[in-house]
Amino acid sequence: MKKTLSRRARIATGSAVLAAVAAGTFGTVAANASAPDAARDTAVAAAPAAAAGKRDTTTSTHLTIDAATEAAQAALRAAKKEGQRITVAVVDRNGNTILTMRGDGAGPQSYESAEKKAFTAVSWNAPTSELEGRLENAPNLKDIPGTLFLGGGVPVTADKAPIAGIGVAGAPSGALDEKFAQAGAAALN
Repeated sequence: MKKTLSRRARIATGSAVLAAVAAGTFGTVAANASAPDAARDTAVAAAPAAAAGKRDTTTSTHLTIDAATEAAQAALRAAKKEGQRITVAVVDRNGNTILTMRGDGAGPQSYESAEKKAFTAVSWNAPTSELEGRLENAPNLKDIPGTLFLGGGVPVTADKAPIAGIGVAGAPSGALDEKFAQAGAAALN
């Protein structure tokens, strides 16, 4: 059964189709008008890549995913032995999360806190419990995005340079969180 549209519906539908076609045509014309000429495109595409010299580059050491997993599991085991429910996070030298593991029964707030503690520890290459004391002289430190100055974060180093951070959250105190983070770091030695 074929449905017949009213004159008003046919006019409205036709107007919508014409507007869509006009918009598409205008967009194509505008895009073509702003495109550079073909000769210049070819010259840019043919330009060779610049090679950086050895003195212009640096090499950095990173924790592997296997090592990060081993550290996180060691922290979770240490907490479980003491009946604590925690989350552990491991970040790389740049503060990017390598992994986060939430232990059974860990609170929802512990996920973000663990990541921030790990980030803070690697950023300053110091345990977060030590950094807590710096807030007395520089209270604005706490305003730095992504940081958390509470016990529970420890750095991981290679040749005295920070390469990762381990953060733990969820235990009743920062001292316990840091104890479990240290257990994770110790598993890497």
